[in-house]
Amino acid sequence: MKKFTNRMEFRPLLSLVIILLICAILSGGDFFKLQIVEGHLYGRLIDILRNGSKYVVLAIGMTMVLATGGTDISVGSVMAISGALACSIVDERILAGLGGNVGVAVVLALLVGALCGAWNGFLVAKLKVQPIVATMILLTAGRGIAQLIADGKIVTITSDAYYYISGGYILGLPFPMYIAAVILVLALLITKKTAFGLAVEAIGINSDSARLAGIKVERNTWLIYIFCGFCAALAGLIESAGIKGADCNNCGLMIEMDGILAVAIGGTSLSGGRFSIVSSVIGALVVQTITTTILAFGIAPEVIRVFKAVIVIVICLAQSPAFLAKLRGVFAKKKAVSNG
Repeated sequence: MKKFTNRMEFRPLLSLVIILLICAILSGGDFFKLQIVEGHLYGRLIDILRNGSKYVVLAIGMTMVLATGGTDISVGSVMAISGALACSIVDERILAGLGGNVGVAVVLALLVGALCGAWNGFLVAKLKVQPIVATMILLTAGRGIAQLIADGKIVTITSDAYYYISGGYILGLPFPMYIAAVILVLALLITKKTAFGLAVEAIGINSDSARLAGIKVERNTWLIYIFCGFCAALAGLIESAGIKGADCNNCGLMIEMDGILAVAIGGTSLSGGRFSIVSSVIGALVVQTITTTILAFGIAPEVIRVFKAVIVIVICLAQSPAFLAKLRGVFAKKKAVSNG
């Protein structure tokens, strides 16, 4: 038990369980109700898993970036770009010669997302630009690029094949869950079965020492940002498929905070170093559970950001050595007074 409680996954998992139990109590047990309609599972838990899939995918990519001591605040704009590109191809607004082929549209959108990540990686790894400054460039310009692709309009599509990315089901479960599961397995294989995971931690702890140890810091950092861009593009496809169109102004808006919040809830240090992809996935589900709960109980959507802001404050304090030291000192004094 002590070994389990010391794992990074324990605290976010405990937080998720507590939130779900509170929801179950407040809803009288209705929160956990599931029903089968035409062979498909429906319920709030399924909604959390389906709607949280894009956060899971995004958190996996963000975990790798934050583990190196970097950050990527452009993921929302990359989502907008990939959604606008894919929907515009399917709607034949651009590249009409492809005949609106969904498969080609998806592949091109993912490649463009990876290209955006490569640009960020180039600025950070090669030109040594601060990550928050480097990714702010695409944060600012990305939505403009998406608007140019969509000709400044909201692109609405009617393709059932494209909608399947978000609204499809396999064995009664939403298709986005399978997408998130594949990315999770891929990331775990890369970080657990190869030396890449150790390289990421080493870069986050001390990039100079990692370089002296023979780790190719620039190449690995570049690959990590490419992977993050790919994940952001995939999340953009899920979101745009869910609304059957591309809204360049609102797609992925402020989702950077949710991605960072999910990783922070998972326990990954925002200054780099030790990380856990599974913990970040649980953190993403915590974020989605909070959102679903607030909406399910009829609380104003504006309150969601307040809750998330409070969580960020708690996490920052929990990761502050100075605050924890003072807190321990206060408890020690109270204990000494009570014993004295």
